[in-house]
This record gives sequence, C-alpha cells and structure tokens, in this order.
Amino acid sequence: MHVVTTPIPLPYVHLLELLERADASACTEWSKQLPPTIASLISSAGDSSKGTAVAASLVSLLKARMAVMQAAFDSRLVADELRRYQKFAKPGKTEPHIVRLRRKQAAARQASSVARQSLIKAAAVFVRDASLDVPPRVALDVFITHWMDANLPR
Repeated sequence: MHVVTTPIPLPYVHLLELLERADASACTEWSKQLPPTIASLISSAGDSSKGTAVAASLVSLLKARMAVMQAAFDSRLVADELRRYQKFAKPGKTEPHIVRLRRKQAAARQASSVARQSLIKAAAVFVRDASLDVPPRVALDVFITHWMDANLPR
C-alpha cells in the first residue's frame, strides 16, 4: 500500500547539499558556512580519511533524520484523515474507504518504524566516527536529535 507523501519543508536541506558536494570548493565553504564545532569535526585535524568518514556519516544521518520527519508527518496526515472519516461512519459493516485508510495508517506506521531504525543506525555510525560521548541512560535517537538541533544550522 502506498503511503501519502506530501513534501514538507525540511530544515537541513542546505547543509545536506553542501556536504554532498565533495570537492575542494566545498571544503572551503564548509569552513565558512558551518559552525566551528562541525567544521572541526569534518576537517578532523588534517586526517582526510576520518574527515571524509565523518562527512559521509553526517550525510546519512541527515537523510535519516529527514526520513523520520517525513514519516512522522505522513503518519499524522493519515491519522487525521482517518479520524475525520471515522467520526461520521455508520455502525455496522466498515466502509471500504475507512478500510483503505486503516491500511494507509498501518503502512505509515511501518515506514515510521523503518525510518526510526535507520536514524538509530546512522546515529551510531556518526557518533563513532565523530567520537561523540553519549550520556548514560539517554536513548541514542533522543541524544542525536537534540545534538543536531543544537549544533547544525537549519
């Protein structure tokens, strides 16, 4: 079943475009446009292989975060639509339209779970590559979401 995918404005599109251009001019733009903490993570004190790994893992992390945001939006959209139609449904046999909406809702939930799992995997790789310390008793996805909101330009 196809999930409704209405595009939403995503906050890290410019940063993602900047990181995906992996040429010499992009490296100079990184140092100009990124906050110093992120630019230093990517440049990694002269170790280009580690800097490339951090940049690649940050790209996959940004894509995963945007997928989570899109999946959450789609889930809310389908749930709102289902609520709107179920409110006026007659008792008895379920209408085919409501059955289709329930299937869409199940597909949206599944997409949301897959997106969250990909965020956790990408966050684990990024935390390892960037040598970030995750506080104890804090879920990795919660930590990385707060870290991204605090450190990455929107």
